[in-house]
Amino acid sequence: MLALKIKAAACLALVAATLPAPAQAAPEPGWDGDGLAWTTTAVAPGVEVRSGVLQRPTAPYWTVTVAAPATNVLTGAATVADVGSAEWASAMADRLAAAGFPARQEVVRWPSYTDTPRGVAGVRVRTGKFATQAEAQATVTALRAAGFPTATAAWTGYDVDQAPDAERVHVAVVDPRAFRGSVAASHGETVATREKTSTLASKLGALVAVNGGFFVTSDADGYQGVPAGLAAYDGRLESLSAGSRAALVLGPGPARIANLTSTVTVRSGGAAHAVEGVNRKPGVLRNCGRPGAVPTTAPRQDFTCTSADELVLFTDAFGAALPAGAGTQVVLDASGVVVSAGARGGVLLPGQSAVQGIGRSADWLAAHAVVGQRLLVDSRVREASGFPTVTPRSVVSAAPLLLRDGRLAVDAATEGVLDPRDLSFGYAWSQQRQPRTMAGIDARGRLLLVTVDGRQPGVSEGVTLVEGARLMRSLGAVDALNLDGGGSSAMVVAGAVVNKPSDAVGERAVGDVVAVLP
Repeated sequence: MLALKIKAAACLALVAATLPAPAQAAPEPGWDGDGLAWTTTAVAPGVEVRSGVLQRPTAPYWTVTVAAPATNVLTGAATVADVGSAEWASAMADRLAAAGFPARQEVVRWPSYTDTPRGVAGVRVRTGKFATQAEAQATVTALRAAGFPTATAAWTGYDVDQAPDAERVHVAVVDPRAFRGSVAASHGETVATREKTSTLASKLGALVAVNGGFFVTSDADGYQGVPAGLAAYDGRLESLSAGSRAALVLGPGPARIANLTSTVTVRSGGAAHAVEGVNRKPGVLRNCGRPGAVPTTAPRQDFTCTSADELVLFTDAFGAALPAGAGTQVVLDASGVVVSAGARGGVLLPGQSAVQGIGRSADWLAAHAVVGQRLLVDSRVREASGFPTVTPRSVVSAAPLLLRDGRLAVDAATEGVLDPRDLSFGYAWSQQRQPRTMAGIDARGRLLLVTVDGRQPGVSEGVTLVEGARLMRSLGAVDALNLDGGGSSAMVVAGAVVNKPSDAVGERAVGDVVAVLP
């Protein structure tokens, strides 16, 4: 096995040495935000919004990518990846040429993440150069008919080795020395709902708002709108961490960025039991990252793990009917006194909370929660180092960290947005240009809230994670993290959406927002 790995690495190195370098390639691919033409608007004392536009005479084009076979490292399921081994790429290029489709083999290198390999990640196989997406799609149809089922149309402007030709960037700068308002995260009236950033901004009377952290988007993965990671609003923990991931911490004191974890413990007399979820469906863990999760206890972006044995806490901000099913439920009043115990389900009254248990945890709950007696719920938020933090007023969590102390610190594998063992996972999300929302703190303590539009060829292509980090550094940030992006990316200023969200239907309903409040 070791010999095979060495042989594969040698082949990749040989391909890298013999293939021509991409046009305009740099020793370290990436975009630093240079070339943007800026306009600035004062929103309030201490709050301004900068809009940047990039237009360059580069020449991206439509092409067709033929994906490589791959295996999901967690499930064992067959899948595909945009890049493959050198041997696969050479054989596929020969097959395409024999079928009348001359192919290109393009080396793809690992980005400058802190926790992934260096050098060549794999080889990408493509064919054709087209002026329009329709032309590329026609070739996709022909290729699939000819026995190449993994062919897809691709815009080279999304590739990091192609210099960007178009970007639209919006930056809200909040200076705490001059601004007399506040910045807070909000989910609206209830946690288990989704609302547009503009709707929440209007309800809050926000001067500026951007979308916040990751959230559940499908009923199959839990309750839509519930954060898929650590979240706190108005000083109350409303969702637990998915591993040690980056978070924007707002109050008390200056805004800051830290990798945080959280714990909740239920105590009955001298007995105690860990809670592994807050405001989510028992047994369903979006983005994983909790003890007992299957098939992984590590964070895993946009992946749903399961658990057969856990306690889940529901707060009065949950806002939906409690999940029914096998297990045990106790309902607590505002003082933590157990007011009922029995089957799962029902609706919480104002001021009430509930704890549900499944598996052996349900047995513990049934044995230790007694009607009329108090059940103590203890919540803790900690730095990744293990030290407790001051109880935050607001926390919005996403992934990954981008900058630490002014240096690139993209820990993509650790925070579960990419897996070096599985190039079918997270490649497009992290290593190709996408719409992004990011937050940063500069050397003067100012908060930077940034959106970059994407998925719009010739208008705005977005940024990779590394490009996002470099852009944040060029804007003056010393610490920065990636918030939710894609179709969720939105910035609202004085009630109007100032960016162009990428979803075909327009602005997407999200789980929470970061709002600048007067």
